[in-house]
Amino acid sequence: MTDPLDNLSRFPLLDAIFGRRARRFGLGMEIPSGPLAFRSRHDPLPLSDLETSVLLAAGTGVSGWGFGVPFGPDRPDQHAHYTLRFTGRTAPTAGGFGTPAMLFTDDSGTYITNTRDITPERMREYQHIEDDIERIIATIRAQTRKLSDTRLDLPAAPPHMLEPNLWMANTPGSSLFMPIADASEQLLALMAMAISNGNVIMDDAAARMAGDLNPFIRSGLLNFDKRVPLSVLQQMAYEANVSECAFMAHNMVLTLQAMGLGGLYFNGMNRWSILGAFAGTGIKGFGFRFQHDDRWTLPNPVGLEGVYQGLCPPWYDDMHAAVGAFVARKFAQGGAYDAGTPGPWRDTARVKDSVTPYDDHFIACLSTVAQYVFDTYGKFPGAFTTIVLPGFVQAVHLDLEFYDKHYREGAYLESHCDHVSQWHRHE
Repeated sequence: MTDPLDNLSRFPLLDAIFGRRARRFGLGMEIPSGPLAFRSRHDPLPLSDLETSVLLAAGTGVSGWGFGVPFGPDRPDQHAHYTLRFTGRTAPTAGGFGTPAMLFTDDSGTYITNTRDITPERMREYQHIEDDIERIIATIRAQTRKLSDTRLDLPAAPPHMLEPNLWMANTPGSSLFMPIADASEQLLALMAMAISNGNVIMDDAAARMAGDLNPFIRSGLLNFDKRVPLSVLQQMAYEANVSECAFMAHNMVLTLQAMGLGGLYFNGMNRWSILGAFAGTGIKGFGFRFQHDDRWTLPNPVGLEGVYQGLCPPWYDDMHAAVGAFVARKFAQGGAYDAGTPGPWRDTARVKDSVTPYDDHFIACLSTVAQYVFDTYGKFPGAFTTIVLPGFVQAVHLDLEFYDKHYREGAYLESHCDHVSQWHRHE
């Protein structure tokens, strides 16, 4: 009998793509009424540690060196300065910014996996199937932190969960994965790109510049004939974060097909509840910190203290300090462009050494805009949440009897038929 990881590595990509379906009904579940009413005869079967690690590796695994953005017209004789991280992961990120991490929960507790700043060991981590899958999984396990000993305390009731999901979401035996991203870091990276190319950032909602940018226009850093709306930059940041989280999720969903697990990518659960906005009512969630403001209908999640924090207050005194931390992530010792750190090029030191760090004038301009946004709207970004959580992947062991009773032949794949014998043969 072949090894399940070997089988996984040989599963055809097109079979995963065209065989993908939202297969919701797992062992231990029940649909109480209606034409598809069914009660599973089996107890819930949680995912094994190996199964969980494989899915995490598909969603947020380190795949080798990322290539970043190689060229920018603002510095034609240097490597572009836009990238924040050269850690290549299994899902793409805009500009090499690389902000996402992964929350997840199962019967054993709540966790976060954060591979954002791993230093890759090879150009491509995934090279020799027999050796490297297990090494990639080991990396995932090393970067996973347990947050609590119990499953996420998300009530199966509105407003915490939409009605169509009440019967199946976060049920015993399921594993629920939640990709998150940091919009504050994403927006700062986009603003730095815009400013470096001479763009004046305009608060189009208020019909004015985003701060006193006249000194930077007079110096020639900015060109008033080149104006970009703040609303567009904020929308770009949010869209990029949402896309990145969706890429992570879709990788996982395709891997479900190859592994023979059920599950789906969905939304319809309250991200504020999940992160911890209702902690005062006894629903702790993941314990993220929230800020409140009379101007907002909902509080703003800014991060999990000491674990995953946005580049904004309250973690920094103001946005000037947050910008300083952002600049350090690029140019300080150990930063993305530190010539003493490794990278993907044949002469990494020469490539990185070509990048001139931001000078004080540039940093002052970026800080002015960022502080304006925070002062004007009370948060950063000013238009939406700092921590982005757009959707969820749930993985379950399918109850094939449900599909055999209610669906035509072909409702599941051969991998689903073989799953238990392949992945649980020693249990």
